[in-house]
Amino acid sequence: MLTVLHGSDVHFGKPHRPGVATGFRELARRVAPDVVVVAGDLTQRAKVREYEQARAYLGEFKDVPLVVTPGNHDIPLYRLYERLFAPFRNYRAFISQELDTVTRVDGAVLVALNSVDPHRGLINGRIEDGQLRFLARVFQETSGADVRIVVMHHALAPPPDGGSDAVLPRNEFLLDRFRELGVHLILSGHLHRGFVTSSSEVRPDHRDRGDITIVHSGTAASSRGRAAEKGENSVNVLKISTEGIEVTPFWFQENRSGFVAREPITIRRGE
Repeated sequence: MLTVLHGSDVHFGKPHRPGVATGFRELARRVAPDVVVVAGDLTQRAKVREYEQARAYLGEFKDVPLVVTPGNHDIPLYRLYERLFAPFRNYRAFISQELDTVTRVDGAVLVALNSVDPHRGLINGRIEDGQLRFLARVFQETSGADVRIVVMHHALAPPPDGGSDAVLPRNEFLLDRFRELGVHLILSGHLHRGFVTSSSEVRPDHRDRGDITIVHSGTAASSRGRAAEKGENSVNVLKISTEGIEVTPFWFQENRSGFVAREPITIRRGE
């Protein structure tokens, strides 16, 4: 059994909620995950002081493997020169020199792909062909028994509430390629509300073979929740076994001073 704590969109800066961020860290202590995933938007405006806070916060998870990927807020918006010529300077300085990373834990390999496109999208992003080749090389070195997980900030499938959030360009092609590479699970953020869907909602032929589970986290620690999660904060705890994936959403409750579990969602492997 592999346990994954999955959050996103902590937004250090004006929207950040320090008390909720503490709750996320306490949840990690309670559930003792095998790996923690933070799927982008560590900062609000990619400022040095925001990154200093983000680095210090992530350092509190030093007792567990941590997978982090950039979000569109982690590059400058109004500092145009920096956005054009050094968009990931602060991310590289404070979080990671590498934008696409590989993390191996017992029974799983997690590949974080940077979906941020500083030059062609203010909000949406891209996954490039070179990143797909990188993913293929990683999986060539991965045991067939390992769970193959892709972490990225942006969405490959639309939210079930019918919101207007855009999916990544080439999302159908990307989902087909991920299926060819044997991806079992995609963990994302960006949309500021949590939901569970699958690649077959976009590519119906995946339903017969190779359907990929897609799990989005809401905002883990900011005031930027959307739709049904406006003003709310949510994260996910996933328990992955050979039989299936159990996703339990946790919502922050002020009166309980922490994240509280909601009804789990169970997906059988291979469905």
